[in-house]
Amino acid sequence: MNTPICDFVNSYASKCPVRMHMPGHKGASLLGIEHLDITEITGADDLYHPETIIRDSEANASALFGCPTYYSTEGSSQCIRAMLYLCVLNASKTCCSPSNSRPLVLAGRNSHQTFLTAAALLDLDVEWLYGSENSTYLSLDITPEYIREALENASSKPACVYLTSPDYLGNIVDVKAISEVCHEFGVPLAIDNAHGAYLKFLLNGSRHPIDLGADICCDSAHKTLPVLTGGAYLHLSDEMNGSLGEFVKSSMAMFGSTSPSWIILQSLDMANKVVGEGCFRDGLMDVAKMLEILADKLTKVGFNSVTSEPLKLLIKPLSYGYEGDEIAEALRLSGIECEFSDRESVVLMASPMNSPADFDRVYDCLKDLPSKEAISAIYPAVIKPESALSIREASMKMGRLVPVDEAIGCVAGFCKTSCPPAVPIVMCGEIIDEAVAQSLKAFGFDEIYLVD
Repeated sequence: MNTPICDFVNSYASKCPVRMHMPGHKGASLLGIEHLDITEITGADDLYHPETIIRDSEANASALFGCPTYYSTEGSSQCIRAMLYLCVLNASKTCCSPSNSRPLVLAGRNSHQTFLTAAALLDLDVEWLYGSENSTYLSLDITPEYIREALENASSKPACVYLTSPDYLGNIVDVKAISEVCHEFGVPLAIDNAHGAYLKFLLNGSRHPIDLGADICCDSAHKTLPVLTGGAYLHLSDEMNGSLGEFVKSSMAMFGSTSPSWIILQSLDMANKVVGEGCFRDGLMDVAKMLEILADKLTKVGFNSVTSEPLKLLIKPLSYGYEGDEIAEALRLSGIECEFSDRESVVLMASPMNSPADFDRVYDCLKDLPSKEAISAIYPAVIKPESALSIREASMKMGRLVPVDEAIGCVAGFCKTSCPPAVPIVMCGEIIDEAVAQSLKAFGFDEIYLVD
């Protein structure tokens, strides 16, 4: 597969031109990559109106994924906002909801904070999906039957059903069966697949959402593929692209910078070539097997550890007598940085770029930790707060920061939570009662913004 963006930039840089254009570093070597950092000069292309090299590179990505694929240099956050906007356009086109009402979205409660910002910008009405009683704030147990019941009881026809799969703990929902239920009701299925770009390339068959029936999804290429941070994809099914394809680029432009990173574009371009080679797919299976072996070895030592999805190792160390953050710190002291930890869990993410020695180091660090008395579950059950304001109304009001104990009976304002995992405990516009306050404190939140 060719690399049109990389080829153009390398050719331009090799000529040592006088750069009387942005950016201001003029190609001078400060970090060592500046000579490859350009702007929309003559002969280059425009990400939101591609006619040459970006068009050709996105065509390569589309061939790689087997569906219409569009680039983002601002991560899945840009894609999430764009795909929800496209779902709203689709709903208006098909008269899904009354013109005088806010578009409705049924969304998993474990949605990324970006979903909230999209809901505020688009003025969405959200009905939250909590899943079964086995669900946690990061990982929902959502079945096709649960989605069917939610659609039957929805206050109006939704613009889409929006789910996160894989989630931060590696849970993957049954996208195929859920998409079939959604399509029975004439409702698109949108998937935040930020952690699952690699699912397309498994040798034992694709598990990518679009191949399983989703109508639209985002992938953070940088999370699991050899792509620089910020590189992402927006994918559409052929049917949805046929209906909305002419609006995709304007939707992405609505939520993106007019100065996309050409370094990230080159990374996405080169990834087409690297991922398209058979050795990468072989490497995926090799690393998945190494993770399985590591999980088995840690289980034999006494840890509760599973490969929750092919490239994630989930360790739940409470039964071994440790909180997740303690395990993360032990790894850190051994020169190993995990993807995520909280009080109950530790998540390690791998890719074909990891070596066998990396997995040995993880095992060597943890195998000699002495077991201690088991710790009971720390986090309370998932809360289901009542709403007093829409997400947009609450987000657009001036807020004040107060201690959680003083917030009971008040309404939550804009909810900021760090990434990872960037999954809010309470949503904008929801009423803070005693259960909400206790949950916030259990997750380490001592203060919260309130709506004035």
